[in-house]
Amino acid sequence: MTPYAPPSLNDSSFNCPHCQAFAHHIWHDLSFYDADNLSQIEMDLWRVSQCAHCSNFTLWNDEDMVYPVNPLGSSPNPDMPQDIIDDFEEARSIAQYSPRGAAALFRLCIQKLCRHLGEPGKNINDDIRSLVQKGLDERIQQSLDIVRVIGNEAVHPGEMDLRDKTETAIQLATLVNLIANETITKHKLIIGLYDSLPPNKVAEIKKRDAKK
Repeated sequence: MTPYAPPSLNDSSFNCPHCQAFAHHIWHDLSFYDADNLSQIEMDLWRVSQCAHCSNFTLWNDEDMVYPVNPLGSSPNPDMPQDIIDDFEEARSIAQYSPRGAAALFRLCIQKLCRHLGEPGKNINDDIRSLVQKGLDERIQQSLDIVRVIGNEAVHPGEMDLRDKTETAIQLATLVNLIANETITKHKLIIGLYDSLPPNKVAEIKKRDAKK
């Protein structure tokens, strides 16, 4: 899974909000011509970046991207239950303006995903630790610890942390997709491949396993 690089003022490369490609961006200052005084007026708090991949522009005021208004972060894993996808998309849609609200929704997504996977869904740390013991990649636990340390480890799913930033919300979105990919998508892929085996080969496998 390719890491998502959110648009950031004056960064040379990030995921374009228009074409979604990770691309180089060229920055320009804004100014206007004052015909009355025959002078060029600089718009100090405004900048424009142009994507080298699709040539579209983003407009910035101070440190905020005001155009286009797009969801931040990567798209949700389509193999997740629909209610989690809905929460995920809502979190993406508000991340630019309310990173605390988005982070709270992403924590709720993790809680729901853990419940979907058979965990109690009461404590994210305990649920992820249990999933790691059941075979989930240990790096998922490490990713969760990164988010926990950056944010407030006492915050529960659905609650807002006053210190949450946009970067925290995006990390949580990545974590949700990583867990879904490891626990749902890969399992679905393996089952699909196994079901495509010739019936006689499946019979041989079952016969072999029955001898154990």
